[in-house]
Amino acid sequence: MAQLTFDEGVIKFRAHHRHEGLDPRLHGATACTLMAWREILARTGLVGQETGLYGGFGYGNVSARVGPPGAGRGRRSFLITGTQTSGKACVTLGDFCRVERFDVGTNAVWSQGTVMPSSESMTHGALYDLGPHIRFVFHAHTPVIWRRARALRIPTTDPQVPYGTPEMARETHRLFRATALAETQILAMGGHEDGIVVFGRTAEEAGQILLKYLARAYEAECGEADGLCRR
Repeated sequence: MAQLTFDEGVIKFRAHHRHEGLDPRLHGATACTLMAWREILARTGLVGQETGLYGGFGYGNVSARVGPPGAGRGRRSFLITGTQTSGKACVTLGDFCRVERFDVGTNAVWSQGTVMPSSESMTHGALYDLGPHIRFVFHAHTPVIWRRARALRIPTTDPQVPYGTPEMARETHRLFRATALAETQILAMGGHEDGIVVFGRTAEEAGQILLKYLARAYEAECGEADGLCRR
């Protein structure tokens, strides 16, 4: 069995970051949409930070495309929560940064903001590269979906592939070609315990996909345990 990664907060790419605040006139509305869904994910335990869980690092992040639909691959800019902001009770525009471009070949990310980009930025960028219709990506941690990924027929990345790496970016593209990922719009990160990623044309679509699979996973648990209780 592959060793699972718990270092959720570790940035594995080469960061070319401009420490410069984001313009609220350009990004305020998109950030508010992401904040609203981040709040929902935090209240349901899909994003957050807990002592003794995942090494104490914050987990989960959200992003949205902000660049023109016609931008080329690797240059489809997006707004994403900053690294280790998942445990914050309140977030503002200052807790986001803009990834302007990335390069899988050199494992590099170019970004702007008062915080560094999430460690999962390379994976988000790879998903946006799959098509201009993909406008929102949510990365959550949910044990109940993750351990039932096969039963729920959720495409799953190779357990040997670590998160936040060029290999993970390439793995998402492999899944898109070789599985039903384009239809399910959800994937499980095989080597990253509890890691689930969803995407959609809108934030609502991505959020509904995540909640739909969460309900299906709990329904399956209910059938096996003859009931459910909060743990």
